[in-house]
Amino acid sequence: MSELLAGKTALVLGVANRWSIAYAISSAFVREGASLILTYQGERQRATVEELGGELKASKVLNCDVTKPEEVESLVASLREAPGKIDAVVHSIAFANRDDLSRPFLETSRDGFLLALEVSAYSLVTVARAVAPLMSNGGSVTTLTYLGSTRVVQNYNVMGVAKAALEASVRYLASDLGPRNIRVNAISAGPIKTASARGIKDFSKVLDSVASLAPLRRNTDPSEVADAAVFLASDLGRGVTGNVVFVDAGFQIVGIGLSE
Repeated sequence: MSELLAGKTALVLGVANRWSIAYAISSAFVREGASLILTYQGERQRATVEELGGELKASKVLNCDVTKPEEVESLVASLREAPGKIDAVVHSIAFANRDDLSRPFLETSRDGFLLALEVSAYSLVTVARAVAPLMSNGGSVTTLTYLGSTRVVQNYNVMGVAKAALEASVRYLASDLGPRNIRVNAISAGPIKTASARGIKDFSKVLDSVASLAPLRRNTDPSEVADAAVFLASDLGRGVTGNVVFVDAGFQIVGIGLSE
């Protein structure tokens, strides 16, 4: 069986540890023959991501804080030197202050709101604008979102608003970049035990509730999200852009659940 991403170079932003969705996607990309480039944010993450990059045989592991224009410019300069061309980008970056996740959305601070929107949504615009010139043969940009963008999910708060902005950004970027044959999509994954998810109050209850109500009667496995990302980055997904692809065991179709 031929590898779906053979000959392609993928840039993955947001690998934090081996339990992150970005790591699962990176592993699947390597399995399908892609050459991998990873980024990390600051010295605190460097050692971990470099170790994971070694395991994944990444060609480069580069520093990039997407809120700092000079670091984005440095990233692009390094990519321009080698490999010189990017075929796929995975944006798996999101952040909100823990205080703004633990209190009612009504009480979100102005600074917390702006921070969540900048890191979780505007960073996609920043990355797409910076990397698009390197996607000379077209390609795919994929980001990660969640159902809290369109429905009220308890304790998701400002992150839900940020994800709504992220999904709107996907549509506008897809329109702008379509003439260059660059496709932009989001994967809406079901709740998964990641380090960032643990910052959401009562997350274990969310997992239990979803597993009991989802049509497949289980939670989402990271490998399922990774395989969807492979599809979007490969030629199999060549006609798909501006979409939110749900990989959540079907939970997004569920209305009211009744206790048994």
